Amino acid sequence: MQTELGTGGRADRFYDDQVRDRLNPRMREFVARQEMFFLSTADRRGECDSTFRAGPAGFVRVLDDRTLTYPEYRGNGVMASLGNIRENPHVGILLIDFAQDRIGLHINGRALLVPDERMRAEHPDLPEDPVPGRRPQMWVAVEVEEAYIHCSKHIPRLVKAPLQKGFATGGGRSWGTDDVRRKGGDHFGAAAERRPVQPVEAPVPVPVPVPGHVSVPRAPEPAPVAAGRRTASAQPGPAERPSARRGGWLRGWFPRQAG
Repeated sequence: MQTELGTGGRADRFYDDQVRDRLNPRMREFVARQEMFFLSTADRRGECDSTFRAGPAGFVRVLDDRTLTYPEYRGNGVMASLGNIRENPHVGILLIDFAQDRIGLHINGRALLVPDERMRAEHPDLPEDPVPGRRPQMWVAVEVEEAYIHCSKHIPRLVKAPLQKGFATGGGRSWGTDDVRRKGGDHFGAAAERRPVQPVEAPVPVPVPVPGHVSVPRAPEPAPVAAGRRTASAQPGPAERPSARRGGWLRGWFPRQAG
């Protein structure tokens, strides 16, 4: 596409000037004060999903210049992003500051799902969030492979509304609720469009008479299954198999895939 549209020179300058394989100090400071980001994932077939994550400032934690982590709070139970990461560890993160800097930061990398207790054992300084529903069920640790700017020319400037009473402590939001109305109800009318499923009555079998001189063979017994055999679904996924990459508590958990 660069050749087709004649942008190769500009692209080369962008790669040289802006694309880094780690978070520099200004990027780390930017990440630490953001309250939201957009997340892109794909499953093993490459089918994509994009979503939104938010929390109090600092909910995305930079562990070092090559690693960041964020908590997964209680949601709708679909687990689309976590399921994709389990199948395909490649993720894309876009953080945008609409109010102060009016600038964005892209972070592409490889993700690993880490239980809350393990993450806290390795990083005991992680804050304990007192708000119900905003306590992590899981952490996503991301090894940074690319970090680069999203320029400001198409980013609108938005003014943050003053916090209402209770919002500072989460009281103004229904964190982790299963109440449909508090989650937004049927805002887009999707549930109202669903047609009730009509039960299908199974046909009544008609017995076939068997002549007395004909013997009816019995169905063969199923072959026994060997005990202790692991199914394919029980095998560890690519994002779970350890490898001997760089040192550190997290580095060995990000295998490279061929190609």
